[in-house]
Amino acid sequence: MSNQTQAAPGAPAPGAQAPRADLARFFSPRSVALVGATDDRSRFAGKVLMRLANFGYGGTVYPVNPRFTEVGGRRCHPSVADLPEAPDHVGIVVPTGQVLPILEACAARGARFATVYSGGFAETGTAEGRALQAEITALARRTGLRVMGPNCNGMVNFVDGFTMTTSATVAKRRAAGNVGVVAQSGGAGQVNVMWRAQEAGIGISYEVSCGNSADLNIIDFIDFMVEDESTDVIMVLAEHIPDGARLVEAAGRAAAKAKPIVMVKLGRTAAGSHAAASHTGAMAGADDICDAALRQCGIIRVDDCNELYETAMLLRTRRLPRGRRAAATTISGGNGVLLVDLGASVGIEFPPYTAGTEAALASVLPKHATTANPTDVTNAALGQPGLFHRCISTIAADDNVDVVVPIFTLAAAADIRQAVQAARETDKPVALLWTGGCNDDPSLTPAALAAEGVAVYRNTLSCMKAVRASADYSAFLRSARRSTAPVRPAGVDPDAVGRLLDGLRGNMTERASKAVLAACGLPVTAERLARDADEAVAAATAIGGAVAMKIESAEIPHKTEAGAIRLGVQGDAAVRTAFAEVMAAAARFRPDARIDGVLVQEMAPPGLEMMLGIVTDPVFGPVVVAGLGGIHVEVLRDIAFRVAPVSDSEADAMLRELRGYRLLEGVRGAAPRDIEALRDALVRLSWLAHDQQASLAELDINPLVLYERGAGAKVVDALIVGRGGDGNTGA
Repeated sequence: MSNQTQAAPGAPAPGAQAPRADLARFFSPRSVALVGATDDRSRFAGKVLMRLANFGYGGTVYPVNPRFTEVGGRRCHPSVADLPEAPDHVGIVVPTGQVLPILEACAARGARFATVYSGGFAETGTAEGRALQAEITALARRTGLRVMGPNCNGMVNFVDGFTMTTSATVAKRRAAGNVGVVAQSGGAGQVNVMWRAQEAGIGISYEVSCGNSADLNIIDFIDFMVEDESTDVIMVLAEHIPDGARLVEAAGRAAAKAKPIVMVKLGRTAAGSHAAASHTGAMAGADDICDAALRQCGIIRVDDCNELYETAMLLRTRRLPRGRRAAATTISGGNGVLLVDLGASVGIEFPPYTAGTEAALASVLPKHATTANPTDVTNAALGQPGLFHRCISTIAADDNVDVVVPIFTLAAAADIRQAVQAARETDKPVALLWTGGCNDDPSLTPAALAAEGVAVYRNTLSCMKAVRASADYSAFLRSARRSTAPVRPAGVDPDAVGRLLDGLRGNMTERASKAVLAACGLPVTAERLARDADEAVAAATAIGGAVAMKIESAEIPHKTEAGAIRLGVQGDAAVRTAFAEVMAAAARFRPDARIDGVLVQEMAPPGLEMMLGIVTDPVFGPVVVAGLGGIHVEVLRDIAFRVAPVSDSEADAMLRELRGYRLLEGVRGAAPRDIEALRDALVRLSWLAHDQQASLAELDINPLVLYERGAGAKVVDALIVGRGGDGNTGA
């Protein structure tokens, strides 16, 4: 936030969290004002008034412009202060320098909401533009006036018939549907998503394009649509997520209502913004964390705008599959093979039918048809009264089938209608794949069927992705209903841990990091610090057996890179030699480093090496990380993330995401590992991340050695990085 921005005395800072807004009168105002109103329909404000009139808005409209006495046949007022009543919603189309005084006037007149279309703010990338936008934020916090924009393209309410936008996508009012659209971009939100969804036959309830989001942001509008009874699916096109915690909370309320949120989150290729001190931090890309966080809270992430409405097409039917098992009927064998191939590529199965289903199909299908899945009914089925209906209904009743995909190319209306009727009679989801058209009724099109509520797809991969997304969302809801909230494990004392971390800046030593982990109940190696060779010998004798010897310095966190580590050291002479070598290597690597001594540590028995960690994401906050340990984490990048804290079941789901999970179960004769101990370590680590987020920036455990089932695990090496560090370890 710019230093030029100053809030009023006693007001919250410009970036302070605003209270949740009741947006009912934003979307459905009793009266509206438009500042900058004009009859010139080539100008922005003239287009806003034209769209409003074409939408048939029934409330009171107050044009505001000191240049005119009348606009659009209505009295035009010279200022907001001159309005006869406080409008619910004010649109502002004026030069940049006039925006703040007009917002002040709106607040003084008692207006509840304002939409600022004007640009020239933070989107310019200039200090002046950012400062002006910060003043809008401060004004909203100080006065309670809620503001959408600046630099936005407005909103549309198809449910009540109200719009304040210039977009030609609302040149006429369309029938309302049950799918909402939330976007920061105007063109992409209103055209790429809303308009194309409507062209595909999907009815929209509300659309917002909130622009720079100085005050109201996409999460405020998601909140509204989660509670709105007219909206069953929410499509989101997000350029950035303003508040990860609020998004997770909104997604939780959406899941409780079984209301899916489908999102395109832009910026997949953006690099992480922080300079990571730990290996864990270096491995955690911002988009990897975003992807995991969205999955964790049940938000369906897709890659492109068309996938938003194609996914919503099936989800809006409110019928969710029990699993990923699909069945298909087709008159084209090639289309059936393509469906199976592309279905398999996204994880959709095509299981065999039960014997009863095969027998029932054989009794109704033409002689040369197949009763396998997919079911090729052949061209002989075309035009047969009731055949498609009986076939699809029979398949839908099969216990091995979760979703049905009837495939049509060119077909008669009667055949298509049979499939539609069967789809309406089953409680299982049906995704109609219609690659061609209707032979005998030009008015019967995929979009026309979609407008009736049918899920209709033109392309095989789009269809299969939508089925997969629906199945994944169904699995998420089932898991969420079974899951309990995360519970802090016994033996974790946040106050005691907080004292160990008190005043932390930069890196902790390995020994100090392990002390924190031990206070959280994680098993760590036995070790002692030696300041000279005699102490090293005494420490090795006390520990017994072969030992590891490592430099102890907060300024040399990665000891292997410094060459300041010796393993398997045994015997007094060897210990003395190793002590000297470790100290000399550290001095060569970082002559200026503060050296505390040499850490003498028990040699942990060999096992499966895992990496656990904590990173702090600027959007979602503390995140726990897991992957295969040692060098494998850097080579294979097989890592899973979760926003902290996590429950035991969430930790288990996290581990199962790893491609190397089978190593935990035991492969090629190897014994299964102690997965329960690993889950427990993850849960404890997640609570450390949650409880100490004010002081802890990163944590790296690499490796945690995992032993056979029942034998536990042990932390061999660890590094904690405080929030006060500069991230430059020199290692």
